[in-house]
Amino acid sequence: MTSLASILQAILGLSVFLFFSWLISENRRNVNFKFTFIGISAQFILAFLIMKIDIINKAFLLISRGIGTLKDATCEATKFVFGYLGGGTVPFLIDDSASTFIFAFQALPMLIVISAISMLLFHWRILPFLVRGFSLVLQRTLNVGGALGVCAAAKVFLGQTEAPLLIRPYFTKLSRSELFSVMTAGMATTSASIMVVYSTILENTVDNPISHILTASIISIPAAITISRLMVPQAETPSSGELINPYNFSGSMDAISQGASDGMKLYLNIIAMLIVTLALVALVNTILECFPNIAGAPITLQRILGLMMSPVTWLMGISWNEASIAGNLLGTKTVLNEVIAFIELAALPKHLLSKHSDLIMVYALCGFANLSSIGIQIGGLGTMAPERRSEIIALGFKAVIAGTLSSCMSGTIVGILYWVG
Repeated sequence: MTSLASILQAILGLSVFLFFSWLISENRRNVNFKFTFIGISAQFILAFLIMKIDIINKAFLLISRGIGTLKDATCEATKFVFGYLGGGTVPFLIDDSASTFIFAFQALPMLIVISAISMLLFHWRILPFLVRGFSLVLQRTLNVGGALGVCAAAKVFLGQTEAPLLIRPYFTKLSRSELFSVMTAGMATTSASIMVVYSTILENTVDNPISHILTASIISIPAAITISRLMVPQAETPSSGELINPYNFSGSMDAISQGASDGMKLYLNIIAMLIVTLALVALVNTILECFPNIAGAPITLQRILGLMMSPVTWLMGISWNEASIAGNLLGTKTVLNEVIAFIELAALPKHLLSKHSDLIMVYALCGFANLSSIGIQIGGLGTMAPERRSEIIALGFKAVIAGTLSSCMSGTIVGILYWVG
């Protein structure tokens, strides 16, 4: 596929994603297309600045190196705690083709370290400063209210239930559109703790994976606000509000302790999630083996998902002969979760997807838009605003669609910029 054909294909895809969002809108007449245009422009500009401006690119490269240093430091700790299971010297001979990498003991512990550092940065007022700055940009460009601006900005760093805590006093006063934007931003982005896990998985798939993952989380914010406003237009005056500190740490060690505790809960949750979801996929595939083969190959959940999502990945600028493989990854992310999808992407033989397609899929998969996140948001947001629980439940599946479209738009835009100088 030529670069021009890919770019035209991607432009068509962006148009389809936006049109589909408008088509399923709750109130098509109330959509403000001015801010739709501004939102898409903001996403393009942010992506261009981060990917193509040398000084910003170097800054992200420094972040990547910093994460690498942090990973090495964590490895020293896991070696001490877990021995050779955590990356230490293996006390016996192993086959040349064997791998000593153990995901639970060598990749996931970074979650705990990053979680502790995040809380420390929050206590030192560094993280709130960054959130306020990004929030101000969102308010000025996309005309969002202060409360939504703070929450959306915080989603670059925090999880889909942690970020709304920063605006908890204002949460019940959010309009339906703003509530949906909060939910969509939660689905379309990731968190600092999970970024390092993705980065470890993708080490041999793309160069400087952490910089791409961080970029994906940043540029998906304007996409999430744009898509959510198309699907649930803002009719009321935007809600005011500012960042509220939900944590009361007695000191730096208290912040580290709380962060480590939260990280440990997330660590165990991901291990449980991976075991259950991978087992369920294997179980479904075993059941599907009862049916006759199609085109000389057995029916699997992956093949079904690939067929369903192939048109979507083609619209993102991926060639049709790679679309089914990419579609399988996108389907896996939506039905199961993005960690499993990233693991499958990293395990693909190099010849199956081009570098262009690899890059697009990294951005398209980088988000929490999956079915299990509906339950997470109902539990987290529903606890903060019990009186709006039924509304949150009603918007849950729609938020998965909006979050998926937002991530796909990020992948599409990055695919276009891949061909630009």
